[in-house]
Amino acid sequence: LRFLARDFFQNNPFILPVFVAYVREQAAASGARFLVDAYCGSGLFALAAAPAFERVTGVELSATSVAFARENAGANHRSNVIFLAADAATIFADLEPTFVGADTTVVIDPPRKGCDGLFLQQLFAFGPRAVVYVSCDPATQMRDLRHFLAAGYILTAAQPFDLFPQTRHLECVLTLRRA
Repeated sequence: LRFLARDFFQNNPFILPVFVAYVREQAAASGARFLVDAYCGSGLFALAAAPAFERVTGVELSATSVAFARENAGANHRSNVIFLAADAATIFADLEPTFVGADTTVVIDPPRKGCDGLFLQQLFAFGPRAVVYVSCDPATQMRDLRHFLAAGYILTAAQPFDLFPQTRHLECVLTLRRA
């Protein structure tokens, strides 16, 4: 995958294959037909998971990241993926009408501050079958987890990944299913 050095990318090449495979497996395990990758960057999770889904939509605020994501889709022969340059807070308004929440898994990898209230409201109204929540900040992830539980989601898996050895930073992947 290509991306600008200043744009966000999961940058530990030693654990990255295992990390991405885990996210892909968790997303595909829901049996959903569609995948939405919010905060998709240059397409890492969307492109890795694309073979397990009929259609995939990635949404990213950074226009340069979306340009690279589209280029990466072509380079990796992923014809069932589209990328939108948009704010993740309005993501569900821009989805194709065939994307139905009950038949969709959503992967989210928000910035360190976690998900904002508007995004979570729209996500819960959309009602995806499953959510795979990737976070580099356990505190904001746990704050957001309370909202998922209150909205009727069940935590089915939690897996930490030490992408930044010898630091206090930790990536954690939570898998949530709609009750």
